[in-house]
Amino acid sequence: MNELPVGGRPVYQFVVSFTVPPSHHEDFVRLAAKTGQNSLAHEPGSHRFEVVADEENPDLFYLNEVYADVDAFNAHAGGPYFTAFFAEASQYAEGPTWLMRGTLVGAPA
Repeated sequence: MNELPVGGRPVYQFVVSFTVPPSHHEDFVRLAAKTGQNSLAHEPGSHRFEVVADEENPDLFYLNEVYADVDAFNAHAGGPYFTAFFAEASQYAEGPTWLMRGTLVGAPA
């Protein structure tokens, strides 16, 4: 994983959710994990990409992503890993539902 930015640089982050039918849970986790690995390895502004399963609803998954700034996210959103993710995931998953997005205020604790 890349180091998080320091020194007053903006940090853009968000959480989105997807609803995935049981028959595609493994497909979604595999695809999201692959997307995250590729983004972290090949997109310089990508700093965190986590796949989280909801503790109460087994069909609900979250993506928790952190980028150096909104421009780095926009580069990710226009890139090949994002495109490939949605080409496959849109066949079986509902989402994304935006739950939180914004720029970090102050220094990380």
